[in-house]
Amino acid sequence: PQVGTNLTDIVLQRKVTIRELGGCMGPIWSSYFGNCHSLLFMMDAANPTQLSASCVQLLGLLSAEQLAEASVLILFNKIDLPCYMTVEEMKSLIRLPDIIACAKQNITIAEISAQKGTGLSEVLRWLRDTHRTDR
Repeated sequence: PQVGTNLTDIVLQRKVTIRELGGCMGPIWSSYFGNCHSLLFMMDAANPTQLSASCVQLLGLLSAEQLAEASVLILFNKIDLPCYMTVEEMKSLIRLPDIIACAKQNITIAEISAQKGTGLSEVLRWLRDTHRTDR
């Protein structure tokens, strides 16, 4: 699990800065909302015991007024592990259709394996499309 913060710049059609904040950094997340145009929220698809805590964190982010216009990509990670839950199982357990229906943000979901790079091209495509023009 991510326990600190990392800053990475990637160049798509323009430079996009990605700030990675671990779940334990939740209490200070709001200090980074000011210049946030999009949000990638990663959930561990192989750890059902952590799912409810992740959902609470996601709901907190979606209710933040400063993030009301941010595009959101929910990443279900660790799909390479034999014990991972399917997207349908995850969506059902956290009531994702209800969350999407009530959220102000445009929400997209993707399955990935950060370890193996599975789904990375879709994430990059989403970032490129989301950051196509300057805000």
